[in-house]
Amino acid sequence: MIERSLADWLAYLEQLHPNAIDMGLDRSRAVAQRLGLTRPAPRVITVTGTNGKGSTCAFLASLLQAQGLKVGVYSSPHLLRYNERVQIAGAEAGDAELCAAFAAVEAARGDISLTYFEVGTLAAFWLFQRAALDVAVLEVGLGGRLDAVNLVDADLALVTSIGLDHAEWLGDSRESVAFEKAGIFRSGKPALCGDPLPPQPLLDQAAALAAPLLLRGRDYDLRVTAEDWSWSGVGPRGKGLSLQHLPLLDLPMENAALALQAYALLDLPWHAGQIADALRCTRVIGRLDRRNIQWQGKALTLLLDVGHNPHAAEYLARRLASNCPRGRRLAVFGLLADKDLPGVVTPLLDVVSDWAVAPLPTGRTRPAGELQAYLHNCGAQVVVYADVASALQGLCMNAVDGDEILLFGSFYCVAEALGWLARHATGDGQDGFAG
Repeated sequence: MIERSLADWLAYLEQLHPNAIDMGLDRSRAVAQRLGLTRPAPRVITVTGTNGKGSTCAFLASLLQAQGLKVGVYSSPHLLRYNERVQIAGAEAGDAELCAAFAAVEAARGDISLTYFEVGTLAAFWLFQRAALDVAVLEVGLGGRLDAVNLVDADLALVTSIGLDHAEWLGDSRESVAFEKAGIFRSGKPALCGDPLPPQPLLDQAAALAAPLLLRGRDYDLRVTAEDWSWSGVGPRGKGLSLQHLPLLDLPMENAALALQAYALLDLPWHAGQIADALRCTRVIGRLDRRNIQWQGKALTLLLDVGHNPHAAEYLARRLASNCPRGRRLAVFGLLADKDLPGVVTPLLDVVSDWAVAPLPTGRTRPAGELQAYLHNCGAQVVVYADVASALQGLCMNAVDGDEILLFGSFYCVAEALGWLARHATGDGQDGFAG
């Protein structure tokens, strides 16, 4: 038998199931049973939400690893390498490990058809179960109730935020989205919600399961000033806890606060300095990801953000409004066809002076001409480019010292920008840039 490379496996998995998304747990559960998969770790934390899942998982991993715990993190999608999706003890899974896991799932599934995401989830669980983890942090791919990650009963279930996205799967109201996301709650197990105004179905599900529900603004909260931020919450036996004068973070502090409340419930060591350091050192590529570069003698700032729905755009606009660049703020923007164009663009019109739009490298892209027409009708200055890389290079050429270039709208957009950055990192600041 010829061994497949990781690239071969991924190409194979993409055509394994007739639909890219096929919600439901029955098929995955049957294969998990054949694989003998039970729990990926003694403690499992599952994270869902419209936005903020990735940074919340990263904060959790940092806090747990600071205590010497062996942590596995499963997340999606990836930006440059599939390996990003499966991390064990702070390191991405290697090609050989992933190939072995895919082969195990393939051998077990028989005639059961699985989607790309379902195979990937089972493969991650297979690797985690063999890694002798202390904690597994699992990011839901879509929704919650019917997502393959929900095969595992969570000891802590976290909902970061509730907004509108993926309406064809989750419904077109916050109530329907909340119902799907509350599907990760388990009977008698703590549930946490970082949305300050959770819809009633989420509250109803927690009550029906007798799941202790901790809400932001009621059971835990944060306060942010121009100099620092503070947190207050509860420990595992209801004891009040607090942290003062925490350093401001690049990533959303709302998500850090949620991760802190989850950590507080685990009855682990509580050392303020250690906690502050763990949060401060947390980074997530492509999420409020600020990079200072020198391009042909000009000092520029690049800000990469994968935000692609109205909720994310509104948050991004608030952060940008509070942090003005020395020069102009320019934007490279691409969007998938099924996303809410007015909802994503409108919040940012007042904080961006000039726009460059481009198609994304997928058949699901919204045509750049549509983006241009909409922005033009909004009174924005906009130029069309053939692709994201050309748009980024064009803005770097036209920018002046002190300008900031925002790249947002899709994981595809940020991935293209990261590829461009890697190709042009010459280190001499002449023909390319020095970062």
